[in-house]
Amino acid sequence: MIEAVIEAVIEPEGDSGRRGSGAGDGRHVSPGVAEDVRAAAFGDAAAFERLYRAHVARVYGLVCRLAGRERADEFTQDVFVRAWERLGTFRGESAFGSWLHRVAVNVVYGRLRADGARREREVASEIPLTRARTRTDSIEIRLDFEVAIERLPERARQVFVLHDIEGYKHREIAEMLEITSGTSKSQLHRARMIMRRHLDA
Repeated sequence: MIEAVIEAVIEPEGDSGRRGSGAGDGRHVSPGVAEDVRAAAFGDAAAFERLYRAHVARVYGLVCRLAGRERADEFTQDVFVRAWERLGTFRGESAFGSWLHRVAVNVVYGRLRADGARREREVASEIPLTRARTRTDSIEIRLDFEVAIERLPERARQVFVLHDIEGYKHREIAEMLEITSGTSKSQLHRARMIMRRHLDA
């Protein structure tokens, strides 16, 4: 159930995201993107503007899911500042969108650690989940899915977004969040159970 809903609400990403990006194969970086990255790395603001416009929506969506809507604008700006500073490290070995998402994840968790905001939210059973009528409209399903994500406990939400939405492996998540792979797996299971209860309600 939850896997089907995820597939229904996540747009195909192509070069702008991690899922299906063919990490490790430079052929997945289009010539136009590669040229813009090279030019931007040498200070071409117009080239960076094109990269920004092509990827800002997906980066914002990722940041919003990881950090919450209230800080998404601020963190998204930080992501692109960091990306501008680190463009010289992009070697074209994976899709540019995948590299940018990795930058985004690092920025978000760096900021959350610095702000002392990486504490667990209330236990899921203590958070009332709003029951909703049966929906058939895809927009309403998408909105309900996003609400369910926001109501997950923080750690479970982070692992769910990174694994089921962004396509990272448990070992990668463990490294990024400074937890064990076992903890990542258990938090993913927890998140899926909570999501399933909410979406089935």
